[in-house]
Amino acid sequence: RIHRMMKDRVNLHGRVAGNAAIFTAAVLEYLCAEVLELAGNTARDLKVKRINPRHIQLAVRQDDELDGLVSATIAGGGVVPHIHKKLLRKNEEMEGGLMGRADRMR
Repeated sequence: RIHRMMKDRVNLHGRVAGNAAIFTAAVLEYLCAEVLELAGNTARDLKVKRINPRHIQLAVRQDDELDGLVSATIAGGGVVPHIHKKLLRKNEEMEGGLMGRADRMR
């Protein structure tokens, strides 16, 4: 199948070596195994036994190389949680708590 699809898409009058399809199939198998392994790890971290698109999205976006390779939107994957550093409170303010604020108001 891969060889036939490659022949349809190439501009060299349909001339594609037989080894090209084998190599492409091996690359596709490796990429699928990599994505499934990372998605399985994500699902296990979330204590779920079934991989869903959300797990694939989180796994792909956490890996730098796969994130660069997959620029498509994963249907049903949602968004990756991220809070910008500027929006977080500093540790000093959090340690003071409510008493720190009450002392400053007086």
